[in-house]
Amino acid sequence: MSPRPHIPARAFTTLPPWIAHALRAQRGPVPWSAVTRGALAAGPLLLAAVLVDRTGLGVVAAIAAMLAGINDRPGSRRASVRRLGAPALAGAGGLLVGTYAGDQVGAVALTAVLTGLGLLAGGMSALGPVASGAGTQLLVGAAIGAGMPVPESGWTRALAFLAGAGWLVALRLALPTPGAMTGDFRFDGERDAVARVYDAVAGLLDASGTQAATARRAALTAALDHAQDALAGPRLRRCASSAAERRLHGQYAAALPLAEAATALAWAGESVAARACAGPRRLAAAVRENTHTGPLPAPSRSAPALRALDDALLHAADAFDQGGGGHLHTRRRSARDLLRTAFGAGGREYGLRVALSFGASAAVAQALLHSHWYGQHTHWYWLPATAVFLVKPDLGPLVSRVLCRAAGTVLGALLFAGFAAVLPRPEGLVALVALCGALIPVSTRHFAAQTAVVTVLVLSLVMVGGEPQASVSRIVETLLACAIVLIVGHLPMPGERGGQVRARLAAAAGAAHAYLAHVLDGPEDRAARWTLRREAYRTLAEARAASALAAHELPALARHTEGTDEVAAVLERLLDTTTACAVHLDDTGRLTSRHRQRLAELLDELAAGRERVGLPTSAPTPSVAVHADAHAVRQAR
Repeated sequence: MSPRPHIPARAFTTLPPWIAHALRAQRGPVPWSAVTRGALAAGPLLLAAVLVDRTGLGVVAAIAAMLAGINDRPGSRRASVRRLGAPALAGAGGLLVGTYAGDQVGAVALTAVLTGLGLLAGGMSALGPVASGAGTQLLVGAAIGAGMPVPESGWTRALAFLAGAGWLVALRLALPTPGAMTGDFRFDGERDAVARVYDAVAGLLDASGTQAATARRAALTAALDHAQDALAGPRLRRCASSAAERRLHGQYAAALPLAEAATALAWAGESVAARACAGPRRLAAAVRENTHTGPLPAPSRSAPALRALDDALLHAADAFDQGGGGHLHTRRRSARDLLRTAFGAGGREYGLRVALSFGASAAVAQALLHSHWYGQHTHWYWLPATAVFLVKPDLGPLVSRVLCRAAGTVLGALLFAGFAAVLPRPEGLVALVALCGALIPVSTRHFAAQTAVVTVLVLSLVMVGGEPQASVSRIVETLLACAIVLIVGHLPMPGERGGQVRARLAAAAGAAHAYLAHVLDGPEDRAARWTLRREAYRTLAEARAASALAAHELPALARHTEGTDEVAAVLERLLDTTTACAVHLDDTGRLTSRHRQRLAELLDELAAGRERVGLPTSAPTPSVAVHADAHAVRQAR
């Protein structure tokens, strides 16, 4: 009898990806500034409305402040105007449409209106995080407007919604951050974002020549993306802040050649002396303290990438001393590009699923509204509003979202039932709303925790509005929404499954091709090169995130995007190689055989991977162009 093969003990304890994701939580320091804003947002608004006997409008304003609090993430103050304000405007518009549709049309027509809004919001959500938040609030506002029993008119409700979100935006702009860095506290978010870029450059230099270099390069891309967003906010006080803005823009722009040189060193696998890593750290400290850099240690100039690093440090020191401005090197998307994204393969697939989930939930809620089992319960709008959050891929894989939503709702409902039994009304419930508002910024680290906090807050608002305790109905409607979204999420759709992942991967391939073509053509326009480089790495990060999310779905869904992570890895290696080529061409004017051979191999590998995963032929990187570049590289050999 042959011996049994040895199986590692951890093989029995490894969880499937779709379960492991549901148990994973983000980590980091407590965002005390956001906690403070949350405590001062929904609770005080509700209290003021209760005191003037306009409780219904206070409930609407508190809901808007809660939704804005979910979007209140770390970043710059000015960027928060768009990040919080755009979804609030969409939510107010949805509230207005939902109110008048609910008053004027019957159940069937109302369901059709909500389904159409779901299709619009789903396609719009494919444009980016802010658009996704706007789509969510549009649908939530429409459901609330159609179903919430508030006596005021639609315009009054919409204004109350805007006032609630606007109050949180005002707090975000006015309150200083605890422990803010030296200088004008209005720019502490921008300064912290730029300083983190220099820290990430130093981290990549530290890891050069080690296995950690790939992860550190990805961290550098994330830091650059965050700083780019932080500096892209509107100019709220142009005259007063222009000098500070120019200085921050110049410091960000000075980090781009440093990031390029560090990436080239990591690609070459060369270890870097500690002396070279000290320069970026001193630059990070200068950004945080809003001071001059002082003398920077010069690295060795024994290789092209090291010479590029030294030149970049000298340029950064000069930029810091002069305090001049710089460009963010972002590509502005035209209206045609936005429409192509919204109505492309990814936008269509997601829009259909949002429309079906939202519309089906509204239809089920309307059908059950006057049934004997459902009784005269007036919170039917909870069902479609819950489906909106469940169908959002931003919050994790489908099954993970469903499990977390169900567990969080049950926990929150049980907690509220206990609080409701002992707290005085309404003052105790108003205090509970304020507490939940303070907990939202911390709870966003895990969807189940966020759901529990939001459940307690919403149930508190219902009781403050004069309605009975509704914990049981909240649980029942959440479970119904979970079932609907699970069914819709597994339905076959027109076209190929995984369209959103493939669309992002195709965009990343197109950006990588544009960057490579610019480098191989050899123009001297470095600003254009940095713009293309930023676009390439940024779209790749979005594609990798979408691919990783799809890989954590149930096997029946995950199989539709198999192999996309491998193509993304090839693109990452291609971008790193292209960056190394750019640095080498700047120094010597020609490529080595190692650069040429590596480019040819990666272009062939990319073409094969693209065909294997079935990237759409409408992608901006046609295979003919990819093979033409490969042929050109081979001819240069």
